[in-house]
Amino acid sequence: MPSFPKAAEKSTRDQQLRGNLRHATHTIRAKRERAVTELNDWGQLRQAGAAVKDRVLRHLDHYLEQLEEAVVAAGGQVHWAADAAEANRIVTRLVRETGETEVVKVKSMATQEIGLNEALAEAGISAYETDLAELIVQLGDDLPSHILVPAIHRNRDQIRDIFRRRMGEWGRAAPEGLSDEPAQLAEAARLHLREKFLRAKVGVSGANFMVAESGTLVVVESEGNGRMCLTLPETLISVVGIEKIVPTWRDLEVFLQLLPRSSTAERMNPYTSTWTGTTDGDGPRTFHLVLLDNGRTDTLADTVGRQALRCIRCSACLNVCPVYERAGGHAYGSPYPGPIGAILTPQLRGVGSELDASLPYASSLCGACYEVCPVAIDIPEVLVHLRSRVVEGGPVTVRGQRTTVKPAKGHAAERAAMRAARWVLDRPRALRAGQRLASRARRLEPRRLPGPGSAWTDSRDLPPLPAEPFRDWWRAHARGGFHR
Repeated sequence: MPSFPKAAEKSTRDQQLRGNLRHATHTIRAKRERAVTELNDWGQLRQAGAAVKDRVLRHLDHYLEQLEEAVVAAGGQVHWAADAAEANRIVTRLVRETGETEVVKVKSMATQEIGLNEALAEAGISAYETDLAELIVQLGDDLPSHILVPAIHRNRDQIRDIFRRRMGEWGRAAPEGLSDEPAQLAEAARLHLREKFLRAKVGVSGANFMVAESGTLVVVESEGNGRMCLTLPETLISVVGIEKIVPTWRDLEVFLQLLPRSSTAERMNPYTSTWTGTTDGDGPRTFHLVLLDNGRTDTLADTVGRQALRCIRCSACLNVCPVYERAGGHAYGSPYPGPIGAILTPQLRGVGSELDASLPYASSLCGACYEVCPVAIDIPEVLVHLRSRVVEGGPVTVRGQRTTVKPAKGHAAERAAMRAARWVLDRPRALRAGQRLASRARRLEPRRLPGPGSAWTDSRDLPPLPAEPFRDWWRAHARGGFHR
């Protein structure tokens, strides 16, 4: 993947994409605002959600051990995966041990993060996405572009064409004469997926939450495909990030109010599925929980950046972000697009690549993301923190070891400019002299900056220089004082 600016330069020229994104994000945004304003205690709920998440992160080791004990006591098996490669090996082995070559999946950000579908395909195992939007993405050989609505970049005409062209290659073909009416598209998907639900012996899921006190996993969804994946297969494998824990059922209640209103703008999700281990004669006979680190404990070691681990994947920040609305999700080069992806991905993967080093800059720092976040993640604060890491380098934790990263390439001019600014701002006389010189030479002010500064003026006008510095104006006008 190229850097975010290069990818966004291409995507912003796609008028169809921008139209699809604008319509979808504005619709979801307006519905969410109405749903949230119904609650008089939304601010207190938001604070409670953040507090619970912070308590989990402070004592994550304790809650993980408690969770493991509860899952095992309920008949499940727990596996620990340090990174994506280990998680893929574990899941592939577990599927092979069943003798099956197909799995059905309920939408999971964690499995997208580790590239599980591709790993299973290399092992000769077909993974079928059952969420409607994920099915559209999979049939279209595409990538998700939104956390909640992965196919948000597609319109109905495009979806109809994908179904007509590709459904038959993956199973039951689309009906003859399929139109772009939502009801017909949903029915085509239902018929196509029902065959897979009834045939599959292995299901793969993620989880929105894990309750440490009971070992219960929770999936909230709107279509019912999750309920089918979680109950019909004989074997269920859940891949979940270690930060998804809540201590108690009472804590879960807070998030079952915060998440639906922030994501789908509903008072509660149509389907809230919970499962605890295995039960004879009810649901899967075998349950495996794969706890995924993949950079999360390294993120936890960063006292500023760790707040990204509060995220409950509601996507509210995407729907208000002016950058995401124009660039789309693919430009972020990660399963986590938008503002949360701009702070989470560089921490999980590091800032060593051109793409990851550019993501903290994929924001206008307007702060709208922080205002809508149901767990009060200060995304602008983390963005600025990560920008400093990109430009200056410094100490970080990588796979549990403290190390020092070098500054990213291409920021030498920025560092030189900041050092020059610091030198001037530390010397009032030099600052005054520079201000007066700039005011007297304002007729020579260029419309565009040269060199690296040209990237800034490609999309902005230089502000006009004042006729005199503020210090001189103050000295001339404030001698007699100001009167109310």
